[in-house]
Amino acid sequence: MAPAIRILGIDPGLRKTGWGVIVSEGSKLSFLACGCVESAGGLSLGERLRQLHEGIGKVICAYEPHEAAVEETFVNRDPQSALKLGQARGIALVVPSLAGLSVAEYAANLVKKTVVGVGHADKKQIQAMIRVLLPRAEATSADAADALAVAICHAQHRGMRALVAQMRAAG
Repeated sequence: MAPAIRILGIDPGLRKTGWGVIVSEGSKLSFLACGCVESAGGLSLGERLRQLHEGIGKVICAYEPHEAAVEETFVNRDPQSALKLGQARGIALVVPSLAGLSVAEYAANLVKKTVVGVGHADKKQIQAMIRVLLPRAEATSADAADALAVAICHAQHRGMRALVAQMRAAG
């Protein structure tokens, strides 16, 4: 059997960044924990990003994941909102990287297709499939459920990513 790998999934957001940790052992997936890191709306952007940085760092220290996966940002019509979301996503990418984790990125449609079977699934469908795939999961918010979906997507695709990397390295 393949060794157990703890995977941290992150669904970035400036107000709420969802996180979920699963254990992947071959084709078996197990729920470990999930939640949200929240930033206070009344603070400056820099302070809010610091809160996200510290919160994700605490999750990494508490659950010691081996790998991380982050959902790619859905581009918003409002440039200011898109920029702020991009900055939160930058925090979601850099904190695991600073902790020495490899960080994969997945498009939202691929996450949905992997977990639900449809690339345009809604949040209720994702939450329902999380309950099926991880029966012990206690995702109390859509953000935490989305983060678990990102972790599941990574668990399903990590082997292929490693194979592609090996092939590129070989020549």
